[in-house]
Amino acid sequence: QQKRDLLLNALKTSRFTLLPSKGTYFLLLDYSTISSLNDREFCQWLTKEKGVAAIPLSPFYQAEQLESYHQNNKVIRLCFSKNNDTLLKAAEILCQL
Repeated sequence: QQKRDLLLNALKTSRFTLLPSKGTYFLLLDYSTISSLNDREFCQWLTKEKGVAAIPLSPFYQAEQLESYHQNNKVIRLCFSKNNDTLLKAAEILCQL
């Protein structure tokens, strides 16, 4: 909970919409105000260009659900089971998007 709260608070000034996440090591972020890329492309861009690794949600959907998912969802997840300095550095980068 402490790490989740740390990351949530550090991202409050970002352009991401922070989605509720309880009982997990992942924080969900809606990036629809930042990019029109699909979640896989956005995660690849974020990792390669900004040095922040994120996980797309689309691999968790069945093939017939993907088209609808990509049209309506721009959501990624971040793992916050990292040390505090790493979380704060990632949040700093994400707040600049």
